[in-house]
Amino acid sequence: MVPKENLDKLNGSVQSQRATLVTMEGNATARHDKLVELNHTSTRNILEAIEQKIEKPKCPPVTAQACPSVSNQQEKGRADRLKGKLIVGELEKFYLAGPGLVYNARIDSGAETSSIDARNITKFERDGNNWVRFDVQVPGSEEYITMEKEVSRRVRIIQSSADEADRRVVVELQFAIGDHQQVAEFTLTDRRHLSHNVLIGRNILRDMMLIDVGKEFATELPESLTQNNGDDS
Repeated sequence: MVPKENLDKLNGSVQSQRATLVTMEGNATARHDKLVELNHTSTRNILEAIEQKIEKPKCPPVTAQACPSVSNQQEKGRADRLKGKLIVGELEKFYLAGPGLVYNARIDSGAETSSIDARNITKFERDGNNWVRFDVQVPGSEEYITMEKEVSRRVRIIQSSADEADRRVVVELQFAIGDHQQVAEFTLTDRRHLSHNVLIGRNILRDMMLIDVGKEFATELPESLTQNNGDDS
């Protein structure tokens, strides 16, 4: 038999240890909650710091069009119209935006696609797309200006004097005739054996222009486009 006195001491010791365990458990829970709170606070601070340091992506600036807006010009050139269509002659002054050159363009309703004289045509790839580099002649000189354009498409041209079709690169160019400005497709080809550097075909004439047969230079470019620019005249 265990003396009653020893049992009382044992019970007291057990209760004391139980109280100590409860206190330790409470302290551990409090410390855990505190650590969780500190962890959340630290994570939030890190995320806020990251958001402050990361800038929103900026889009590259849009390249300004080289062809000045007619509304910003003091004089707008001259061009007659019939039922909304520009009246042109068999030859017209043609302003090529970008290099800012002025050519005498031949107007030909028999040609499907417009064409421009281009030398040293070199195809290359940029950002996974097909591009082309070519030289255009400065009117009245032996100088050339290099241009780069994305390829719009390719066409097969059948010449009456050739047995095989000629495959040509097509690009989009911005131009002006009179007070009319437009972006249209042009084939790139060596036209040194022809009388004019630029040919305006049906892809531009269609729904936009009427030809006054027998007349030349029915339009006038704005003076601001012809000053200090190469000219075929």
